[in-house]
Amino acid sequence: MIRVLVVEDEPVAADAHAEYVRRVPGFDLAGRATTGAEALRLLRVGGVDLVLLDLNLPDMHGLDIIRTMRAGGHDADVIAVTSARDLAVVRSAVSQGIVQYLLKPFSFATFREKLERYREYREQGADDGVVTGQHEVDRMLATLRGTEGQPLPKGVSPESLDAVVGALRRAEGAMSAAEIAEALGVSRVTARRYLEHLADVGVLARHMRYGGVGRPVVEYRRTAPPPTPR
Repeated sequence: MIRVLVVEDEPVAADAHAEYVRRVPGFDLAGRATTGAEALRLLRVGGVDLVLLDLNLPDMHGLDIIRTMRAGGHDADVIAVTSARDLAVVRSAVSQGIVQYLLKPFSFATFREKLERYREYREQGADDGVVTGQHEVDRMLATLRGTEGQPLPKGVSPESLDAVVGALRRAEGAMSAAEIAEALGVSRVTARRYLEHLADVGVLARHMRYGGVGRPVVEYRRTAPPPTPR
């Protein structure tokens, strides 16, 4: 069960948010606060996994609450629930580690979707092991942000895709299918299949390498972060 602290100074909004929390399976209301000082006091008591935080409180700004939380060792996640639409505030919220940003007014359906995605994110990261590759990290963050990754075509695995991108990153330059094949110990046909997929989705750019004997060679260079597979 994920225990939620609602921090909201408007009584009607606070009642609505508390009721919303109760209606989403897997979540339980840990408490309510109407000021930043009260929120910090409840956090010190413990038992809070997630804070639904209004950024405009009567005694302090929500971002200052987060800074105080972190300085005091409180690692509860934070979802900003606010009417603030200033891009500078949004950027500051992201830099402070806010996991979701809910703009007022919003429907219960929107609220529920945010909480359900947050629950999925926590479930994916519940183990204390290690991730198997970039694709797993991307998938977790995609779940949290509410974006779906691009499906991989048949015959393309996320693990091998990570390996190809890693080889290109280590090379810090363009590589041909033959060079990728040699670096990873796979066939040239396999290497070309992955490289062509990455080029098709815009992660790699194709260039012709001239010089030497014979036909020019197609080489591939990274142009963007790799896609999120699913």
